[in-house]
Amino acid sequence: QTPLICGLSDDIAFFCLARVPRNYHAVIKCVSRRWRDLVCSDEWHAYRRKHNLHETWIYALCRYKFEQVCYVLDPNSSRRHWKRIPGFPSRSLKRKGMGFEALWKKIYLLGGCGWMEDATEEVYCYDASMNSWTEAACLSMIWKLTLNLYTFKCYLACEVLDEKIHAIGGLGSKSSTQSWDTYDPYTNIWKCDFDPNIIPEIEDSIVMDRKIHIRTNITPVTSRASAVFYEPSSGMWQRVDIDMAVRWQGPAVNVDGTFYVLDQYGTRLMMWQKEIRKWVPVERLSSLVTRPPCRLVAIGKSIFVIGKG
Repeated sequence: QTPLICGLSDDIAFFCLARVPRNYHAVIKCVSRRWRDLVCSDEWHAYRRKHNLHETWIYALCRYKFEQVCYVLDPNSSRRHWKRIPGFPSRSLKRKGMGFEALWKKIYLLGGCGWMEDATEEVYCYDASMNSWTEAACLSMIWKLTLNLYTFKCYLACEVLDEKIHAIGGLGSKSSTQSWDTYDPYTNIWKCDFDPNIIPEIEDSIVMDRKIHIRTNITPVTSRASAVFYEPSSGMWQRVDIDMAVRWQGPAVNVDGTFYVLDQYGTRLMMWQKEIRKWVPVERLSSLVTRPPCRLVAIGKSIFVIGKG
């Protein structure tokens, strides 16, 4: 077999190539078939994660002229610009309310519905190393004999915890609002569970302190949002403290265990201080810079606001 690099053992060549910045991976895949297979392998990505060589890019699911498009941004590049990802699944182009989550080197697109289309159980997967989309295991593949139900979902909460994707609640089939599906990438199987405590009309979600926090829409009765969290160790859903929930009315992000929220107007960043159980203002942004709707993304200790320019 031809060596990866002439004059070097494959172990040393692997050691060297794994340190090439991610921005050049598309180039080195063109050198040879062995290099391409190496860059696309799970071994390559596991090695880069283990040795803290992996680089986080930002992926955004957007809507343009009634169709979905997906973009990627390298936040470390000197020329920051969004690049459109080709080959978006045609069946999902006009869907709304899809779950969108990253796990390892893949992006998952879950469920969704359309104006003339009911909620679906379909899942699509984008492999960043291959730069291609494929159809993945559907939500709740196992037929529930006791309930005779599948969970077709849209407008769901979608988070990663313990290296598994959790698709929670949402609209769709009768069972969807009280169900959560857990995807194990090692087995490529979804497991479905039901819990009457799952709140309907999910607006936002975040993982913090190894718990999945979920926020509902603001109700006309109370004029404020409510929130719950799920703790895997107990398997229980519990109400979030009212002092914390009352200010959670916009996109949120977790930075090293600290909870940040951008208000619904996209102009004020707030930080939740657990010790004193109070929201503390951090920064005020110009309305000319950010316009809702927008999302928050954390990379290291930096917070990125993704939205309309």
